[in-house]
Amino acid sequence: MIRCMNNNRLFELIPAIDLKHGHCVRLKQGRMDDATDYGDDPAAMALRWQSLGARRLHVVDLDGAFAGKPANRAPIREICSALDIPVQLGGGLRDLKMIEETLDLGVQRVILGSIAIANPALVEQACKAFPGQICVGIDAKAGMVAVHGWDDVTDVKAVDLARRFEDAGVAAIIYTDIARDGMLTGPNIAETATLARAVAIPVIVSGGVASMRDVTDCATHVSDGICGAITGRAIYEGTLDFAAAIKALS
Repeated sequence: MIRCMNNNRLFELIPAIDLKHGHCVRLKQGRMDDATDYGDDPAAMALRWQSLGARRLHVVDLDGAFAGKPANRAPIREICSALDIPVQLGGGLRDLKMIEETLDLGVQRVILGSIAIANPALVEQACKAFPGQICVGIDAKAGMVAVHGWDDVTDVKAVDLARRFEDAGVAAIIYTDIARDGMLTGPNIAETATLARAVAIPVIVSGGVASMRDVTDCATHVSDGICGAITGRAIYEGTLDFAAAIKALS
């Protein structure tokens, strides 16, 4: 793994599993009606990425994200039970009870998205209640925060929202450019690096990672505070060889 000389952070390449009705899927630009199905055994898929060198798994409960409450509990529990590596999960988490119940499934870190802008105090409360286990997911279009399954673009700047949690104890920020998510067009590295430099919180790139070049380009910004990149459609469709990428980063 690439280590940042300035802050001793490591750069991780993180495979993603999105869950819809218990299946592994990938969406294009967050549209539930534009999903590609990659199988009905999420735990087996998770084990595949672990066997190829993954050190963390990113899981999104899509049904939960759109319903506003967690779903897919059984496959999430199965994934966590099958793996030796940590799992981070987002989708539909709206209060401390939901967060606690999700962590009890075996999830190591939860990701708070839309609720972070609707109720930032909850993020602070969660960080105190579950130290080191709370991440904030910031989804943005043209630098502005999008919420509710990306249906609504707010007038809040992504950088301003990130700064809101500077001293809260957030473990990481997952920054997604929704225009690029699932499109295999390359991540918005420049915008992500700008956000990462604005805060001390580690930032993970999400959306558009499609090739080894994208991975190495993200990794060159580790000194800016980018600590990882999430990849989904690229590793399912073969435009990025996950095992080769892990080897190259090592």
